[in-house]
Amino acid sequence: MSIIDKAIAAVTPPESAQARAEAREKARSAAATCGWLSQIIEHHIQIEEAFEEVKAASDAEARRDAQQRLSSVLTAHAIAEESVIYPALALHGEKSHATAGYTEQSAVKIQLAALEDLDPMSQDYIDKLEHIEGAVAHHVYEEEGNWFLDLCEKDDEGILAERYMREFHRYMNNASLETGTIL
Repeated sequence: MSIIDKAIAAVTPPESAQARAEAREKARSAAATCGWLSQIIEHHIQIEEAFEEVKAASDAEARRDAQQRLSSVLTAHAIAEESVIYPALALHGEKSHATAGYTEQSAVKIQLAALEDLDPMSQDYIDKLEHIEGAVAHHVYEEEGNWFLDLCEKDDEGILAERYMREFHRYMNNASLETGTIL
């Protein structure tokens, strides 16, 4: 972790596990009538599981394979949100949330690329991975805690769910074709 990363982490401590769990429960309640939020929560869970898979890998090849799966699901999720959900946020008066979402997801993509230059079994790699995981956990907390709840109420026709899923699958299908694996 760079000095800048450490400084930012020191002044912006992460929310507690309990606060994240409460936000997730609140989002699940809203998702009962909001299909796209239900999809997003499922993808958030897949991303959390993918981080665990990378950390649990016992050798460099397994870690790189798990990292590729993490990168694919994170990117598919980001593309779907950036193409469908963030524009909807901006159009419904939440431009600051949309802008923050784009910025945070861009930062994660840059940090994922930085992992490629590190020995996957090194402490530097684990530190960078944990930094990325913390940034993603905070981003998920923002989305599930409040960003998306109001938008659910405004999407009374359910249009966003179909568009979000189409964008997610478009990327995942292309990623599967490129790697020759089923993701």
